[in-house]
Amino acid sequence: MNCNFFGVRTDFGPQPYVTNVAQKASQNAYFRRALWTGQLAQMTLMSIPVCSDIGVEIHEDTEQMIRIEQGMALIQMGECENRLDFQSKACVGDMIFVPVGIWHNIVNIGRIPLKLSSVYAPPHHPTGTIHETKRDSEAQSY
Repeated sequence: MNCNFFGVRTDFGPQPYVTNVAQKASQNAYFRRALWTGQLAQMTLMSIPVCSDIGVEIHEDTEQMIRIEQGMALIQMGECENRLDFQSKACVGDMIFVPVGIWHNIVNIGRIPLKLSSVYAPPHHPTGTIHETKRDSEAQSY
């Protein structure tokens, strides 16, 4: 079982689990937190501060589905890191589908923290991952 310093469970996989993801996302203050990690998929929660972003990234072996749980975002995707020519605005309830091998970024364009839930298939982050800030996330390489 993955627990934090205080013995509070942080990743509920791979056991069966039922929760209100929108509620968990709205309560999440971490840049990234693994909520459930299984053998073939993973759900993380993210909180992106106002005027910040997740950072341009690519997953060579992972597909990703991201849902906006709170706030407004600018979605950017493309086949080149420096040319994200697909752009779309997204708001609460919208789902973003990121194919494997596509560069992408999500920018908070709202006035409140942007709250996301994200499914990776297969899992992308180690079980129990918690990144308190974007800087913590950038310091780790997988």
